Amino acid sequence: MAKVVIFTGAGLSAESGIDTFRDSGGIWEKHNIDDVCTKGCLDTNRDETIKFYDMLRTGLENKEPNHAHKVIAQLKQKYPDDISIITQNVDDLFEKAGCKDVIHVHGELKKIECISCNYQEDIGYVAQNEAWQSCPMCKKDLRPYVVFYNEPAPLYQDMFLELANCEFLVVIGTSGATLCVDLMLGKNIEYTILNNLEKSVSIDHKKFDKVLFKNATRAIDEIAKDIEIFLET
Repeated sequence: MAKVVIFTGAGLSAESGIDTFRDSGGIWEKHNIDDVCTKGCLDTNRDETIKFYDMLRTGLENKEPNHAHKVIAQLKQKYPDDISIITQNVDDLFEKAGCKDVIHVHGELKKIECISCNYQEDIGYVAQNEAWQSCPMCKKDLRPYVVFYNEPAPLYQDMFLELANCEFLVVIGTSGATLCVDLMLGKNIEYTILNNLEKSVSIDHKKFDKVLFKNATRAIDEIAKDIEIFLET
């Protein structure tokens, strides 16, 4: 398991032009969370739910990783066994930056999955049109490969395994409203960094050793330097 865990949220991708969910002007001001992102929405509101994720998926194609994605990818390439990247983001900007083995705890927009069997498919940046409505294996419905609210998140198990062995935790761009950041701060962790644009009522900032209230692209070089010093010491 990795010594350093970098955990990221929507704030990391905001500078690449991807809307956040909870900020002013964010996605949840334009769409009702119960209609398109809550357990059961595919049963009661399938067409609108599919259209919503089609919009997000097709919108990814022209989005590019920003400086923070690129620096994190470079760190991962330099220390592949010592750094684990965990993200709440369902975009592919880490992958576009050349980062491998990213743990997407809430799914990936480019993928669809069967509601019944284990079938998954990367459909790129296209809409889930008629060609992608039924599973080719069992003929059941296909759905976006994302975790809706009130659904289990299987990759949380992987996340907590990484955190159990983490010595250096970096949290970037999350309000902590969906996934409680404070619960990540285990006794095994020697040093912690929090980077957000501003304070969040859902995070106890005093529990972190270093807090950087600035854009991720402005904070990432300092964070990367601290990580390298830790790993080289």
